[in-house]
Amino acid sequence: MVIRKYAPSDCEYLAELFYHTVHTVNAKDYTKEQLDAWASGSVDLEEWNRTFSEHDTIVAVKDNRIVGFGDIDTTGYLDRLYVHKDYQNQGIATAICKELEKVVDVDKITVYASVTAKPFFMSRGYEIRKEQQVIRGGISLTNYVMEKDNK
Repeated sequence: MVIRKYAPSDCEYLAELFYHTVHTVNAKDYTKEQLDAWASGSVDLEEWNRTFSEHDTIVAVKDNRIVGFGDIDTTGYLDRLYVHKDYQNQGIATAICKELEKVVDVDKITVYASVTAKPFFMSRGYEIRKEQQVIRGGISLTNYVMEKDNK
């Protein structure tokens, strides 16, 4: 597996990976209505590219295809971390997360973890600060504000 920096030419594929991952991997913890609100299949690619370019964004490549990605901003907010549905439980999220945690010079890293991702982040030493309901398209989704010391 190769971990590399994001390139704007990756954006459309990352949006597709995001959609398919949410609708398969997260389906055990969220309803179809919630999944559709979270990942409608229509993202603003210009906005995604802008945030990916402003954040430290990396992609994982295996078998000549992008199998995961993640991004973190300068405040230590880990915004997105997704792994292709066919490449789950292969250490890809761990490798991406380790790399993202190294690139920021902050005391704490914060993530808003889905119900599905909560055990992964807990296993990495993140602690739940609070459970919250996020509204997307009028639909409520549960996630967890989690933090980890980054010293």
